[in-house]
Amino acid sequence: MLTAMLISVCLSPAAEDLDWKKAESKYLQNIRQITFDDVFARAGEGYFSPDGKTIIFQAEEKGSGNPFYQIFTMDLATKKFRRVSPGVGKTTCAYFTPDGKRIIFASTHLDPEAKKHYATELQLRDEERKSKTRRRYVWDFDAHYDIFEANPDGSDLKRLTTAPGYDAEGSFSPDGKQIVFCSNRSGEKNLELYIMDRDGSNVRKLTNAPGCYNGGPFFSPDGKRVLFRADRQKKDHLQLYVIDVDGKNERLLTDDLNWVQWCPYWYPDSKHIIYAGADHSVPGRPNYDLYWLNVDTGKKVRLTFAPGADVLPVFSPDGKQLMWTSTRDGRQPGAQLYLAEFTPPREE
Repeated sequence: MLTAMLISVCLSPAAEDLDWKKAESKYLQNIRQITFDDVFARAGEGYFSPDGKTIIFQAEEKGSGNPFYQIFTMDLATKKFRRVSPGVGKTTCAYFTPDGKRIIFASTHLDPEAKKHYATELQLRDEERKSKTRRRYVWDFDAHYDIFEANPDGSDLKRLTTAPGYDAEGSFSPDGKQIVFCSNRSGEKNLELYIMDRDGSNVRKLTNAPGCYNGGPFFSPDGKRVLFRADRQKKDHLQLYVIDVDGKNERLLTDDLNWVQWCPYWYPDSKHIIYAGADHSVPGRPNYDLYWLNVDTGKKVRLTFAPGADVLPVFSPDGKQLMWTSTRDGRQPGAQLYLAEFTPPREE
């Protein structure tokens, strides 16, 4: 889920001095691009349907007149896609219910001035083109974001959150009964994690870390823990955490403040995660790669070595495929979605 400074999904320096494709082949096979810039100026943050046959993702569709992300689904076999969000304003963080019958996503389409923001964004892009410089990516935590539920085709749209402030970054518990999400509904500057029932009722606070951001949460496949990211130790330098669903036993998983480590996602065994990380102490623009981590032993393995940015990784329900957002070769203008067969690292 896209957060301040994070998607430097950007053009990257030259490739590292190694055969990066060979280095990746140990874990990733049959890597292929599944969204393309002839349709989408940028696309990313994709998630699988429970049967693994469909994905839901956010993208900026060329020719739509809207420079912000909207939500799309795609059949992986036919590559047919459709927009399932209203088409107005901004959207982010879509997810399937565990039975595949409904979807959720965050949207600002109820903002009365949603379309007025288009001109400002387009003007900033025009200035970037003229100056040949890229601005730092900033996620604005728009207070008009709310979480909505719909059928997989976008019909029967229902609003789940109504409290003032930012509500987004939602995902389901394995049994489909609960949604964990990020919010600043308390009225404070910090963003905390909350859990609510599937219909939006019975909202309760999960984290308590004033003055910082806690977000990007996912229930573990066994339903016992929640994985998330937070910048508690150093502003914008996200680290990874895990916490029991009852708010107990919170634990820091990464602890290197030279690095930004974010967008973690569970492997089906509830023991390993994948995430993106980059060393921000190195001069120049940092490049993000994907890492595999045992949440109990702390053993880490690097999975990607491409010269472009690799971020927002997710596993298929059976763990056999990996999907992520990338610029891969570091030359394409906007990030797109990639898919590969996945071989887990062997633990010695």
